[in-house]
Amino acid sequence: MTVRRKAAVCAAAGGASLALTFSLSVPASAHGSMTEPVSRVAACYAEGVESPRSAACKAAVAASGKQAFYDWNAVNMANAAGKSKQIIPDGKLCSAANEKYRGLDLPRADWPSTKMSAGSHTFRYKGTAPHKGSFELYITKASYDPAKPLKWSDLEAKPFVEVADPKMENGDYVFRGDVPARSGRHLIYSIWQRSDSPEAFCTCSDVVFGKDSGGNKAGGSTAAAPAASAPTEQKIADGAAKSSVQHQGHGTQTGSGASAAPRAAADASAEPEINGTDGPTGQAPDTELAETGGNSSTPYIAIAGTAVLTFGATAVITAGRRRARAAGR
Repeated sequence: MTVRRKAAVCAAAGGASLALTFSLSVPASAHGSMTEPVSRVAACYAEGVESPRSAACKAAVAASGKQAFYDWNAVNMANAAGKSKQIIPDGKLCSAANEKYRGLDLPRADWPSTKMSAGSHTFRYKGTAPHKGSFELYITKASYDPAKPLKWSDLEAKPFVEVADPKMENGDYVFRGDVPARSGRHLIYSIWQRSDSPEAFCTCSDVVFGKDSGGNKAGGSTAAAPAASAPTEQKIADGAAKSSVQHQGHGTQTGSGASAAPRAAADASAEPEINGTDGPTGQAPDTELAETGGNSSTPYIAIAGTAVLTFGATAVITAGRRRARAAGR
């Protein structure tokens, strides 16, 4: 085998090895939150982390700290693996048992809320780092009391919406479902379970059927709660610099799934930290990303691997040619 052919073989092997190592070391990510009806964390972020308007959001920020709400799209359970109902304890559903977001579990009847009615409804879930997965939506029973900590037994046993890989429109997962009839203040609980990772995201969305009196038949405050608003694209962009959530350059998707521009170059080039554990469930810290190993449905890994392979092969081939020329002299 000639020197040049040996160099080419080495280049291919070295580049492939480098690409494989890179793809296995890059964590995949998925982040987001319900925006129709608006989740608690999204509503408080939209109000303004530094000076939220509602009493409930002020209390939540005081309990959790500001960073939790700058990281509004990362209320996750890293090792859920489809077992959120078994892993997340009563009283910690809205935080996904993630201590960082403990303020979301505060039992109150004055959380910012979304008007809701029975029947067909269009749901929207902002996917700031989209991935394949399934959504389950649960609604509270007629006996729900918002002034008490939320328990699994407060929710209907079966989801009223189940959907896998819904379409995306302008960065939102969009899907429809039939909302059961209710009266007064209730809560819709969502679980977004990724199919390419054990990671799951959970949200609590406070909703009101009919006129809001601050509570429901089971009791609660008599003070009416403010209407919830979802964060605008400008609001999301303005707070991105203060977020500690790392997407590793994996941006949102728009339209029919086309990739949008990635986040700031600083995020794209940031090195992933080593996952640790946090809380009683042993989940990874919410600012870290669940390791998945990647597959063909994880486009940024494939693209990065190809780029590294091309770069590695080119570099090795160039070095081999130089050595060949030197040997021929």
